[in-house]
Amino acid sequence: MPMHPRPQLTRPAWHELGGAWQFAFDDGDVGRDGQWQAREDPFDRVIQVPFPFESPASGIGDRGFHPVVWYRRVVHAQVAADRRLLLHLGAVDHRAEVWVNGRSVVRHEGGSTPFSADVTAALDASGEQVVVVRAEDDPHDLRQPRGKQDWEREPHAVWYDRTTGIWQPVWTEEVPATRVESLHWVPDLASRSVQLTAAVAGPLHPGSRLRVVLRRGDRVLADDTCVLVGRELVRSFSLPTPDPHLLGGGLLWSPETPDLVDAEVTLLAEDGAVLDEVGSYTALRSVAAEDGRFLLNDRAYFLRMALAQNFWPESHLAAPDEDALRREVQLAKDLGFNGVRVHQKVEDPRFLAWCDRIGLLVWVEMPSAYEFSSRTVDRLTREWLEVVERDRSHPCVVAWVPFNESWGVPDVRHAPDQQHLVRALYHLAKALDSTRLVVGNDGWEHVVTDLLTVHDYTARGDRLRHRYAEALPATIAGLQPGHRALVVPGGSGADAPVVLSEFGGITLDLGADAGWGGYGAVHSPEELLAGYRDLVGALLAAPDLAGFCWTQLTDVQQERNGLLTAAREPKAPIDQLRAVTTALAAAIPASAIGQLAYGDDGADPGD
Repeated sequence: MPMHPRPQLTRPAWHELGGAWQFAFDDGDVGRDGQWQAREDPFDRVIQVPFPFESPASGIGDRGFHPVVWYRRVVHAQVAADRRLLLHLGAVDHRAEVWVNGRSVVRHEGGSTPFSADVTAALDASGEQVVVVRAEDDPHDLRQPRGKQDWEREPHAVWYDRTTGIWQPVWTEEVPATRVESLHWVPDLASRSVQLTAAVAGPLHPGSRLRVVLRRGDRVLADDTCVLVGRELVRSFSLPTPDPHLLGGGLLWSPETPDLVDAEVTLLAEDGAVLDEVGSYTALRSVAAEDGRFLLNDRAYFLRMALAQNFWPESHLAAPDEDALRREVQLAKDLGFNGVRVHQKVEDPRFLAWCDRIGLLVWVEMPSAYEFSSRTVDRLTREWLEVVERDRSHPCVVAWVPFNESWGVPDVRHAPDQQHLVRALYHLAKALDSTRLVVGNDGWEHVVTDLLTVHDYTARGDRLRHRYAEALPATIAGLQPGHRALVVPGGSGADAPVVLSEFGGITLDLGADAGWGGYGAVHSPEELLAGYRDLVGALLAAPDLAGFCWTQLTDVQQERNGLLTAAREPKAPIDQLRAVTTALAAAIPASAIGQLAYGDDGADPGD
């Protein structure tokens, strides 16, 4: 059975609408005036949803500029009088309007976040429902959050082919009129509890209650029924005392022990009748930064991450299928990484669910705009709030990254308005989620941050070792990555734990169109492995470093510096790459080794 497209609030009654849809380009933007939402004749093509029309998987593969596109599909759906039909769209880049049987049901702006509509009132009694989607995505609008989607016709430098329109699942869901609308989980390691905030939609029933059952496998951890007062319930549930003989107490989530707590939430009427029932999950874990270390579950934990673009040749930002999301997570684990920084993309929630299940830390990063304006501020703020709201219950998510390398805030070193925007998105993330770390502007020109992240593409291990193992204070004081100050005047974070959040980037050039080799090239798998060992080994010899993020996991189009090809094949023996990623360096002082958590079993190597 496929994974639910919204893994942390599931019901069995949902129907995927992927596959063949009618499709039309609207280069003249005449569809609204022409009432295309009520006509079939303009739709002269067929597209495979949810793949963008630029990609081969869509069946169209047109990489040109088409800023307005339309989709149409006939859906067979009927609901009983006491039920509702919800239409969900996982992501449509960038602005969308949806009609059902010619009736506008929802509008949304933001290419990375989901939106929904109750379409019950628009349904036709015949059972045949016509769904039409108009998507608008101006390829030249640099004030729009776009990530690494190119504004030029052909991909150049480190930017890739565009992803326009629908690129995440579309589905319908039959629900009760009174239903659970949202769930949000917050773990508290100190009290060994998880807090649930549950919201209810629809007509309220006096005396309604919520029953919450938490399980780990067949073991019931909590079973409580709470009277619902108003539309929202906030309740904490204590979890059992840990078993000291089990790593992590047998219940703590980490990449080495990804223990999840399954949840069943039932909305009950006063007489005990079931109004709605949803499935979810959570986990017990904590994240912090303290004394120069990244802390996971109150223990120092060394970050060994990969930069993940999560772009596929056949489908671009959309995953080719659900299994590709699982495989991406597993490949990162197989290479020895304990985390990924998903770069300039808000990933499908099913990817995060696989990270939760398999055990992989995630930094969630907002796709950048490239011009600063009041319109940029408005767009980034609204979409950033939606990103944090959507993903803040996933155990795997440990950091939020609203900006990268000053993209969209190019004058942040001197411009107060741009500094205020970075601070605003940092503090908005903290206001919605005080349990995670936030990196305000990853790489350089930090305004405010919980981790001092650095991008350093030095190609020699001895230089990295000197900078980060032997002279870290001097490095932080004087380093100017990308010829930018590491911390802006008046900024904070200079004393935060240091993570080298981009480095490496070695291209394997075998002589046939090696692509962009901006960070240096080697000419054999053996040289790639040696370069990887040289650079990673240098950082493992740096006891005061909190972690690293290698550039990058896979090749993407002309950017050929992945450890894996674009087809997800390793460029060197995967067991040898893994041995480098997970190695302990003899140069690390014994006093520091006991403070770090490494290895597959999660145990301190000093034990």
